[in-house]
Amino acid sequence: MQKFLSDAAEFLPILLQGVWLTIVVTIGSLLLSTVLGLFWALLRVSGIRVLSGITVGLINVIRGIPIIVLLFYLYFVMPEFGLTLTALQASILGLGIAYSAYQSENFRAGIEAIDKGQIEAAQAIGMGWWMTMRRVVLPQAIKIVLPPYGNVMIMMLKDSSQASTITVAELALQGKLIASSTFKNTSVFTLVALMYLTMSIPLILLVRHFEKKASQK
Repeated sequence: MQKFLSDAAEFLPILLQGVWLTIVVTIGSLLLSTVLGLFWALLRVSGIRVLSGITVGLINVIRGIPIIVLLFYLYFVMPEFGLTLTALQASILGLGIAYSAYQSENFRAGIEAIDKGQIEAAQAIGMGWWMTMRRVVLPQAIKIVLPPYGNVMIMMLKDSSQASTITVAELALQGKLIASSTFKNTSVFTLVALMYLTMSIPLILLVRHFEKKASQK
């Protein structure tokens, strides 16, 4: 135990640098996936068959491509088409696009859970489709999607480790570099696991809070 604490004191400052990048990747990709996911969901429920069909096809394509392949494509392939991204930009874009498909399903489920009578009543008093969505549907749908949205946040935090595959020095890569240079695998990866757990627990408790509130209604 004393040896582990000594290793922790030595490696923690370096690992904390990786934590910062992990948080940046997670927040950036979460924001992007939320915007894209809501956009896909609105197209799905727009009632325009062509847009809905195209969106379904696009979502299926996104869900069928592994995140790591998407990251490789953005970072290594896109420069051949004249678009060069930094590793951090490619990570945020790749994870944001990948998770937008799951966010889309969450938002769509929330929107479709709203009583159709409310939508008909809003349209009966002269509200257009977009105003109905903005003032009637989305405020209620957001409350419904909060628990699954929290679960997506937790998964995205853990999947941010895949950014290490394109040289983003986040927590997982920092741990790997330290372990390979010191050969203290047990201490290093135990620390990495504890740090991921420390970041995940508040999100897990938040999701549980949302689920309890939702079940009380």
